Amino acid sequence: MSTETKCYAVLSSKGPLEPTTIKRRSCGPNDIAVSIKYAGICHSDIHTAKEEWGPIKFPCVPGHEIGGIVVAVGGNVKKFKAGDVVGVGCMVDSCRSCACCKASEEQYCMTGAVYTYNGNAKYPHMLEYTPEGGAVTYGGYSQSIVVDQEFVVLMPTNLNLAAATPLLCAGITVYSPMNKFGLKPFHKFGVVGLGGLGHMAVKFGKAFGCHTTVISRGSSKKENCLKELGAHAFLDSTSSEDMAAAANSFDFILDTVSAHHDLSSYISLLRLDGKIILVGGVVEPMQFGNFSLITGRKSIGGSLIGGIKETQEMLDFCGRNNITCDIEMISANQINEAYERVLKSDVKYRFVIDCATI
Repeated sequence: MSTETKCYAVLSSKGPLEPTTIKRRSCGPNDIAVSIKYAGICHSDIHTAKEEWGPIKFPCVPGHEIGGIVVAVGGNVKKFKAGDVVGVGCMVDSCRSCACCKASEEQYCMTGAVYTYNGNAKYPHMLEYTPEGGAVTYGGYSQSIVVDQEFVVLMPTNLNLAAATPLLCAGITVYSPMNKFGLKPFHKFGVVGLGGLGHMAVKFGKAFGCHTTVISRGSSKKENCLKELGAHAFLDSTSSEDMAAAANSFDFILDTVSAHHDLSSYISLLRLDGKIILVGGVVEPMQFGNFSLITGRKSIGGSLIGGIKETQEMLDFCGRNNITCDIEMISANQINEAYERVLKSDVKYRFVIDCATI
């Protein structure tokens, strides 16, 4: 039997987020029912809510950084029990049969992962599947959620849950490419952009044993980078003199910026065989000169979040190294204001909703 839960949702095109209720399915044999304690606000939530990435299904309940407590499990569930502290990230299912899914890379599912919100239960193995497209998925700006056990992860109990919750997107989005593209302890590592993703990349870079530099426009964030986050260096990308001095010196650059920007200046910072990996979702096509790559055997790559197995590995790594996000807690009635502040880069470095206020 489905249950109603309170939430915040976009109810109409270009509209604000408003309080409403949605229905969650009953806990099936392979399901976990979660009481949501915290939900992070990701820039992707804003892009989606504002329909910048295409039309959305109303009501749209954003939120794919979800931390909570298990309140019930289905009869087939063995990995979780009531009372466990768990997380739900960007996906709640996939086809489970393609090469990517079998390789634990569900985010690259060849017929499309089912995202935590604004998706559909489109696969026949899903309880809410229908031939017409399946039930719409609703995210974490709510008080409860029911998810298949294969798409739930255990949160490290030694970490503050509110501060650990954004790891489910901001954390894995930067951890995965650092891991998969071969970042090494001896590398000189650069992070472009200092937001929710960038500040986590700095923390991981330090934990990986890299010399970590923040690359940012202007010097307003320099003190925070060096003193609060403990970055080893800061590079002002608007200074032609400083950029020239840093040319051909980085082994690996992670570009977290989600707005259109010039890649060529960052490519020039790479040394022989250097890599720049893009994780920010930029809508407009980006341009760069190919000679800047071929004359230094440099490469550009991209990465999308991480699979469930790797997300659990990332969380375990954070538990061992005491890594969490720097957050600002808000009440649900501050979500719209928080969206506007994110667009102005006025947050250090992730908003987290106290879901008890919904």
